[in-house]
Amino acid sequence: MKFNVLVVDDEKNIREGLGRALELDGHNVLLAADGEEALGYVNDEDVDLVIADLKMPRVSGEEVLRSVAGSHPTVPVIILTGHGTIETAVKAMRDGAYDFLTKPVNLDRLSLLVKRALQTRELVLQHRALQDEVSKQRQFRNIIGKSNAMRKIFEVVQQVAPTKASVLITGESGVGKELIADAVHNLSQRGEKPFIKVHCAALSESLLESELFGHEKGSFTGAIARKRGRFELANTGSIFLDEIGEINQAVQIKILRVLQEKRFERVGGEETLDVDVRIISATNKDLKVEIASGAFREDLYYRLNVVNIHIPPLRERKEDIPLLIAAFLKEFAHEIGKQIEGLDPKARSALYSYSWPGNVRELRNCIESAVVMCKGNIITVDDLPPSVGIDTDGNYIKIDLGASLADAEKEIIRSTLSLNKGNKSKTAEMLGIGRKTLHRKIAEYRMED
Repeated sequence: MKFNVLVVDDEKNIREGLGRALELDGHNVLLAADGEEALGYVNDEDVDLVIADLKMPRVSGEEVLRSVAGSHPTVPVIILTGHGTIETAVKAMRDGAYDFLTKPVNLDRLSLLVKRALQTRELVLQHRALQDEVSKQRQFRNIIGKSNAMRKIFEVVQQVAPTKASVLITGESGVGKELIADAVHNLSQRGEKPFIKVHCAALSESLLESELFGHEKGSFTGAIARKRGRFELANTGSIFLDEIGEINQAVQIKILRVLQEKRFERVGGEETLDVDVRIISATNKDLKVEIASGAFREDLYYRLNVVNIHIPPLRERKEDIPLLIAAFLKEFAHEIGKQIEGLDPKARSALYSYSWPGNVRELRNCIESAVVMCKGNIITVDDLPPSVGIDTDGNYIKIDLGASLADAEKEIIRSTLSLNKGNKSKTAEMLGIGRKTLHRKIAEYRMED
């Protein structure tokens, strides 16, 4: 990679001579006539190394060193000095300079020193990139997808997570709404704080209010002691209200108050509690339809839906299926202790053709079942659940009515490739198109895998 090297010297001949020598070594060179100009470059450009004369008018090399060390501590600084100021150069080393050179500068020595300094810089940049990648993997560790739809979702999550905005995640059952909620919390400034999850549909109306807001002793039959609610437990963190469309009007009003005033009372209590909680909610219902029917409050909807993240069903992002299959095969083969090498063409075609009404959850259960039932090391169509493997003996596929021509074409190409075990010549011949056209379509639909 090319590095940006900044040369700072008030003597034009020295500045430009060093610049030419560094350019011959393959570096991008920036030239500054004084320390003030140099600091402008450091703040505005991606500078990887600074070579600065020690004695300059206005802003000295020592001041440049101190400023760079304070604002960009991973950027090395090499100090240039005359023979009479060696003690000052040694002091600069103690102040954080990478090294120093005396004038007149030995260009071979300079080249070697620059090479070493930039190797150190490169290691720092590589380490930082690895840390970013590890961090990203942790934040999205259970979310798998390369489709355009999923890429956009990842971008929205990264943009909204650091804010305080309420997030409403919508989509069919099984698409992974809870995983997106995890990512929003993990990427937020509350990532190390409590993250409390409530599956609203799993609780009766009488229990839900108590679960969310807590209750006082004796507030109802069976309330033998005070209980802290989920909002109280989530204080300073986040709360995930799954299937928010299932809650009744009374609870909706109390949640609205938490959003507006950040306070509530326990069931049967008189004490008002203040709470700082970010609300992330999810539903598989169309809340606008629920509003129209009077089942859901419109004011609460707009408070919850500050940012909406819609996760499309798996049948609309089938390019994610290969990645999901690979991940689930690895997971369950390891868990069950089997050596599974993959799927045969008919099994793979069946998985691609199926509409997946249960989405990613159903696909995961399907692969787990197939791994359990597989007698060899290749999963066949007979190992798949009957609902998935049905009607796969014939050389045909199922395409949903209403699918776009592009989606239909993509599915036909994918399934024909699978039938021919990836042989592009046979696939092109069967489809009645040229190999170049097939290659272009494969690239266009991102089907290289």
